[in-house]
Amino acid sequence: MLFLKTMNFKTENEVAITPENVILSDFDEVLLNCGTIEIGTNQIEKVKRSYAFLKDFARKKIIYGINTGLGPMAQYKISEQEQSFLQYNLIRSHCSGTGNLMSPLFVKSAMICRLITLLKGYSGVHPEVVVLLKEFINRNIIPVVFEHGSVGASGDLVQLSHIALALIGEGEVHYKGKIVPTMEVLKQEGLTPVSVHVREGLALINGTSVMTGIGIINIINAKNLLDWAIVASAMINEVVDSYDDSFSDELNSKKLHEGQNEVARLMRKVLEGSKLIKNREEYLYQREITEKILTVKVQEYYSIRCVPQVLGPVFDTIKSVESILLDEANSVSDNPVIDSENKCVYHGGNFHGDYISLEMDKLKIVVTKLTMLMERQLNYILNPHLNEKFPPFVNMGKLGLNLGMQGVQFTATSTTAECQTLSFPNYVHSIPNNNDNQDIVSMGTNSALIAAKIITNAYEVLGIYFMALIQAVDCAGLQDKLSPFTYKIYNDLRAVVPPFVEDSTKYNQVRDMKNYLHNTKADLSKI
Repeated sequence: MLFLKTMNFKTENEVAITPENVILSDFDEVLLNCGTIEIGTNQIEKVKRSYAFLKDFARKKIIYGINTGLGPMAQYKISEQEQSFLQYNLIRSHCSGTGNLMSPLFVKSAMICRLITLLKGYSGVHPEVVVLLKEFINRNIIPVVFEHGSVGASGDLVQLSHIALALIGEGEVHYKGKIVPTMEVLKQEGLTPVSVHVREGLALINGTSVMTGIGIINIINAKNLLDWAIVASAMINEVVDSYDDSFSDELNSKKLHEGQNEVARLMRKVLEGSKLIKNREEYLYQREITEKILTVKVQEYYSIRCVPQVLGPVFDTIKSVESILLDEANSVSDNPVIDSENKCVYHGGNFHGDYISLEMDKLKIVVTKLTMLMERQLNYILNPHLNEKFPPFVNMGKLGLNLGMQGVQFTATSTTAECQTLSFPNYVHSIPNNNDNQDIVSMGTNSALIAAKIITNAYEVLGIYFMALIQAVDCAGLQDKLSPFTYKIYNDLRAVVPPFVEDSTKYNQVRDMKNYLHNTKADLSKI
């Protein structure tokens, strides 16, 4: 796996972006911890050299998107007097997004990805572009962008056009909790819109930055989701008195997959000190069993016993997806590529989003499988015929009169089913368009947005499941027997959702638990 060098932090929340080495924690710092971005002098110099070279080079040669039309109209030559109009027309005409507004967090992540690409010095933009884009990011001026519009082939043309529209002072932005005309915000902040010099329009909208930016947020959320799923899976083994060998090193090390062994190791760490986990050797091997029909379970159900084997592939896939996303974020996704060092302009397809599309599909599939595992563990906790330990639906009230967690199970099952439907791959769902110029496309942004939906769903199911787990602890009075780690988790979660005996509405509690899990890092790397 490619892990790029750690950034140098200037102050507590100031991140110095350089074009070679942006890593996931840098995105986390800027997007989730209010960090700001600083551009180094050497990056500005690269941008200046690229701009100066292109401005001179394009005077005497045919360069796509500078003195030609776009897409299937590239055969039409554009006069020098009309070239700046072409860039403005390109931005305005592609501001055609529809559907729901894209999350401002996704847009900000996309802006960071676009800034990284432009700072590489292969785009031919005027330096004012990267400076203004940096100011938008640091001041949380986030363009209004719509979810629908990208086929992910010539990059994210539509969504990036909405970002570019704000940079030229048009359209609307999210600013201080409101949607405001861009020019009002620029005047208030003392900022000047970008002017078109040579190629600013095409350079801003031609690339994979939106799908990559969404993917970055997805991977941050998915890693935390997996940590919480490991905690939940360890806790259910604990509260149902499971045997210790299913997550032992002795068993799991016989398989060579990193993810399986890491999940098993983390489960062992979470459960250290538990008084509930049974040692198979002591429980079954060191005493004589005389009964013909055993009254004790020899093995648990798969959803309890096979956690390392199920979540291991999720771990490995998330790790692989992170590597590909960072490779893409640190790449040049322009067309054409302006190479001032070799004094040439190269035409091709670096804007194509197949890498991201495939990785988001992989992420969709494994998060859906994680959700399915959580739903099955939830069902085990709620069904007394399976667990043989807790009342139906972990109901601490009067059975029959009170219903416990019966209602929320429907929500968990329904939401899991939606994940299963949404996990159909977009990577193989190409539809030709653009007068068949774009005859094979990636649908990468669609895949990234659907992956985000699946991850949100997974947090909802996991929230319901944790509500059942901590209710089960109360039903059986297991608090003092939990491991120190799970006891702390139990108390933290009980502060979000208190125990209940009488029936009450649960939608607010499900929301609160989901939000807590989403916004709180389980961070198993520290145990």
